[in-house]
Amino acid sequence: MKIAGLQMQATVGNIDANLMKIETAAAQAAATGARLLIAPELALTGYGAAEHFPDLADSADGDLPERLAAIASRHGLAIVAGFAERDGDDVYNSALLTEGEGQQTVYRKSHLYGPYEKRWFRPANPASILTSVDGVRIGMLICYDVEFPENVRRLARAGAELVVVPTALPAGSSGRFIAEHMIRVRAFENQVFVAYVNHCGSDPHFAYAGLSRIAAPDGSLLAEAAAEGEALLVTDIDLSAYAASRAENTYLDDLGGRST
Repeated sequence: MKIAGLQMQATVGNIDANLMKIETAAAQAAATGARLLIAPELALTGYGAAEHFPDLADSADGDLPERLAAIASRHGLAIVAGFAERDGDDVYNSALLTEGEGQQTVYRKSHLYGPYEKRWFRPANPASILTSVDGVRIGMLICYDVEFPENVRRLARAGAELVVVPTALPAGSSGRFIAEHMIRVRAFENQVFVAYVNHCGSDPHFAYAGLSRIAAPDGSLLAEAAAEGEALLVTDIDLSAYAASRAENTYLDDLGGRST
């Protein structure tokens, strides 16, 4: 299966502009044969929306998910994108996977990063949210979640083959280390593909690291973006190509049975 990752500079608070950018990328990704497009954390609202999150938040069956689903349907591929999800009085930092008409999966971030996220969002309990596209089993995390090895390990033990991670990684030495080293280790130690897709540029609150990465089970990089500038990463997820790596690195088998 071919997948694409959109490293983008979101416009804070401008959902129409952000959806338009995702639609342009969806058209480009579909033209390459990609079956899945991944956009960053809170891509629909912009990560730096701050006090606007309560007004921008929408329910999982609301207008924003419907508009994203329509884009997926028009271009014939699945899309993962971050949004502020309202559930009653609570707002979650969530990611939606939609194939248009058909399956829709929502994942809520469990590990909120810093006082900014903790002010605007409610943390969810860690959960193994899995779905599939074209027979590839997909697990979902958001940004800081992937920095806890337990989260990726839990998904791998539950059967995930690809872990998608919409992110808003800030610029700086720590961010560069995470993108350039940690993501490859998470893929290798769990023998899964990891698609880590970030913002770039800046908004009034944050500067972003860029450096989006798609890593393979053997720890190699299949696609990468620079620190600066928008980019569309496209690569193939070939499960059979890494049988030798799985045979040599039997971490999951040596842990004992898989979780459910």
